[in-house]
Amino acid sequence: MESAEGQRGRDGGGPRRSPLDLIMNQIRRKRSAPDRKPLGRFLSRDRTGIPEDGEAEERGPGAGPGPGPGSAAVGEREAGWGRVCVFLQRLGKKADSRSLSLAHCDLTATDLLESATLLQFLPQLEEVDVSWNELIGGCLTALTSHLQEVGGIRALRLCSCRLNAADITALGEALAYIPLLEVLDLSWNGGVGGAALQGLLGNLPPPLRELHLVACQLTAADAAALGETLSGVSSLRALDVSCNPQLAQEVGGGAGFGALAAALSHAAALATLRLQACGLTPAGLHALGGSLRLLPAVRHLDLSGNKALAGGLARLTPHLAHLAHLESLDLHRCRLTRPDLEALIQVLPSLSSLTKLDVSSNKEAGGVVSRLVAALPLTQMRHLPLNSCSLNPESFTSLALAVPYLHSVDVSWCKEVGGRLVLLLDALQPAVVLELRLSSCELTTDDLRHLAAACSRGSLSSLRSLDVSYNGGVEAGGWAALLAAGGLSSLRDVDLSLRPSTSAPCSAWLPALLGAVPRLPALTRLALQRWTAGSRDRQRLDGVLKKRSVRLEWDALEATEEE
Repeated sequence: MESAEGQRGRDGGGPRRSPLDLIMNQIRRKRSAPDRKPLGRFLSRDRTGIPEDGEAEERGPGAGPGPGPGSAAVGEREAGWGRVCVFLQRLGKKADSRSLSLAHCDLTATDLLESATLLQFLPQLEEVDVSWNELIGGCLTALTSHLQEVGGIRALRLCSCRLNAADITALGEALAYIPLLEVLDLSWNGGVGGAALQGLLGNLPPPLRELHLVACQLTAADAAALGETLSGVSSLRALDVSCNPQLAQEVGGGAGFGALAAALSHAAALATLRLQACGLTPAGLHALGGSLRLLPAVRHLDLSGNKALAGGLARLTPHLAHLAHLESLDLHRCRLTRPDLEALIQVLPSLSSLTKLDVSSNKEAGGVVSRLVAALPLTQMRHLPLNSCSLNPESFTSLALAVPYLHSVDVSWCKEVGGRLVLLLDALQPAVVLELRLSSCELTTDDLRHLAAACSRGSLSSLRSLDVSYNGGVEAGGWAALLAAGGLSSLRDVDLSLRPSTSAPCSAWLPALLGAVPRLPALTRLALQRWTAGSRDRQRLDGVLKKRSVRLEWDALEATEEE
């Protein structure tokens, strides 16, 4: 799962859509089938050619004998599969006997029931995803009442469906029908937290391997209930309860996050633990540390976005040394203090499997980069983002020692980069770096020329994402040099946008951009926010990019008229 803070939040307690909204959603989604008919008759006559019930009785005396019992069973299966195919085709989806994907389909309660009645024709189904369908909230029983038809389901995803307590209760009761379930994702449903969740947790199947409850408004009581559950789910390998700010807030001295932290010691197979923005405090870190000593399989630990743990990281770091297989440690946006970073540096030499360390958006980190780099296993490091870390000249120079091994280089919002970019570019190794982020670095025209030279010599031949946005000090010659350099055949995403409060004409370097597009075969997104151009130039660029299906992000009102 990508980082939780990057996802669009959902609140299950928000206002329901009006009937007009519902109707308009159906019209928009079903524009390819304006004459929607009842499913049975629509499928049997118009698409599949399967006769409806009673049609055989209309046969004449010379029609011959009807099919035998075996043929009838085969015909029924074929008819059922035909119904599944047409239903999915109407939603713009492809049929798969093992996976039912209905995410982002604007499903209504009627659609949900319709899809549920088709489960009987999918006996091999292993995965169901109806995420991001907000109109089905409050109607989940339409689906759960048919889950007994597909007992082999191993993954069930219901993200952002505006589920309420009744939905969660119904799901909990239906879990007995899918005893092989390994993945359950209820993220972005604000109605999950509370008593209903506690009933659900008591019915989780033993084979469960992944549980995702991101942004579900979980409370300290939910944390305690989750802890009780983990004691009986020893197979759990991934737990994500990020973006639940009340989870670690102890209320009235009762059991809460401490109970959850203690129970984690029973999940011996746990490999991924994400606790981003959960209101963690130094006391919570102390409780968590005691369990980490007993979790040698942990590979990914995310504690980011917990600003209240500032000054208390030393309560956790001694226990990190026991995580011999830890590959990723995320501590960005935690307001880490100098003592916190010093404690982290002390344990880094013990983390011999580490490939990613994220201490970005911690201003104090800029002053200890040289010591961080010295303590890390550099030859295997792939991600070391230092954006918004107040880098100084010394730390910028130290970062250059790690750059040759990194797949992602991110120093955005660090003003020290401007005028010094060549130091990092000279350290790049061809076919290594995949992502380069230099947003708001006060880059100069010379910096862009150095970047163009690095492209020309092949140092960025594998680059997929380039962000040089919010660098309004670069003159037209710098942009033109970068675009004309070539050597970016793998580039998929490029952002050249200006700051929201500024704007500038791009006519001087737009010809270079038009000439560069044919040499960017992998390009899928181009961002040019706040740049202005004449209507004719815009039309030319729009035409070139549309032929390639490249998404262009450009302010619609920023065009200027040709003189």
